Amino acid sequence: MEQKFQSPFPRQRVKGIRKIILVGSGKGGVGKSTVAVNLALALSYLGNEVGFLDADIYGPSAPTLLGLKGERISANENNKLIPIGRYGLKVVSIGFMLPSEDTPLIWRGPMLLKAVSQMLFDTDWGILDYLVVDLPPGTGDVQLTLAQTTIIDGAIVVTTPQDLSLVDVKKAVNMFKRVEVPILGVVENMAYFICPDSKKKYYIFGKGKTLEFARTYNLKVLGSIPIDPRIAEGGDLGLPIVVEEPESEVAKAFINIAKLIDKGKD
Repeated sequence: MEQKFQSPFPRQRVKGIRKIILVGSGKGGVGKSTVAVNLALALSYLGNEVGFLDADIYGPSAPTLLGLKGERISANENNKLIPIGRYGLKVVSIGFMLPSEDTPLIWRGPMLLKAVSQMLFDTDWGILDYLVVDLPPGTGDVQLTLAQTTIIDGAIVVTTPQDLSLVDVKKAVNMFKRVEVPILGVVENMAYFICPDSKKKYYIFGKGKTLEFARTYNLKVLGSIPIDPRIAEGGDLGLPIVVEEPESEVAKAFINIAKLIDKGKD
């Protein structure tokens, strides 16, 4: 019989934050960070006060995706980190603390975990409806530390329709269940391509596998994000599609997912 997860520490709420939402994946390369950023922006689009914590310590993406390369974080008189504002979000990333974007972070576990804890608890977030946390891929120390120390309101698992991705995402789902973090649902990224000329949908990586997976694990598919070159182009330029083209089908998909999450915020 599988043992219940027992946190060795008292789980705490982060002062001023109503809900903390984790965005994770079983593997890299599924667009997790892009989904996390656009989801945070979609929640803000709906009128919420939103923060974004880039907890992907070894591969911070927020400086690039949000057009914040070269920004450096500072502290206030109470030694609290001051988030950097962008597109209505309050953003904290380890990328703001490194000398340059190509500086490798060579830290062992204790230093890594201390950094994550400080970014979460020693930041002046103010009053937020949501803090969206972009996790590293996989099921490692960062995920476990957050589950041990923090009251988490829900997790979202990002996958693509490929079998390889779904095999790994099962590990993420089982990890969240093991540490007793409620799973809000699955986001299927790169679900299909819409031909610009005919508007016909092409399911390049297959169709129906994500729904089958979700049913097996009694999870909800929150939404499917189409493949669109503008997502990658905007990400490279720091111009997320929810901000730049809120009327596009991709942006509407993110906003619809945000509406599902936002229904239960109270």
